[in-house]
Amino acid sequence: RKYEHAIITGGSSGIGMAIARQLVSEGTSVCLLARHEDKLEAAKAELSQHKVNENQAIDFLQCDVTDYVCLKTKLTDYVAEHGQPDLVVNSAGVTYPGYFQDLDVEIFHWLMNINYYGTLHVLKVLVPGMIERGSGTILNISSQAGFAGVFGYSGYSASKYAVRGFSDVIRSELKPLGIQVSVAFPPDTETPQLAFEEPLKP
Repeated sequence: RKYEHAIITGGSSGIGMAIARQLVSEGTSVCLLARHEDKLEAAKAELSQHKVNENQAIDFLQCDVTDYVCLKTKLTDYVAEHGQPDLVVNSAGVTYPGYFQDLDVEIFHWLMNINYYGTLHVLKVLVPGMIERGSGTILNISSQAGFAGVFGYSGYSASKYAVRGFSDVIRSELKPLGIQVSVAFPPDTETPQLAFEEPLKP
């Protein structure tokens, strides 16, 4: 299926950037949402080289997915100017492995805030417009660790299981309204996150 307009969180690197690259090469206009403006600028420059027509737009929004107020403001303004996306990809995510007894409780909150609440926040802003239009596709990125508990990943697995459970529920709620919800469970993937976690693995 070809999409006209996609919003991708975590789109400046890793899986989000790979999805953005593929979509742009298929003629889709994309908007990347991530925390670091320098990485977003670099990603926009790279993606612009993959455009297949001049009508494609490559935009970005600098925002933290844990900041609902920022998200609501920036996404609402963006949609008012550019229209409702027909694809939303929630790829923003972090990991932090370690033995359960060694991980500070703050790490569990950090993982849940970004991986689960970050996904929820984006969709709370964008789903009402999809419902009003009667169509749309949502792809939430979970993990193999959201499908089977992985040794050393008590915080990460829990947050990715949350993404899975949330996706299953909204899939059944939104399907009758014309909206498709998918959830992906990638294995270890060569991304900056994988490099970050290597020395931390128990």
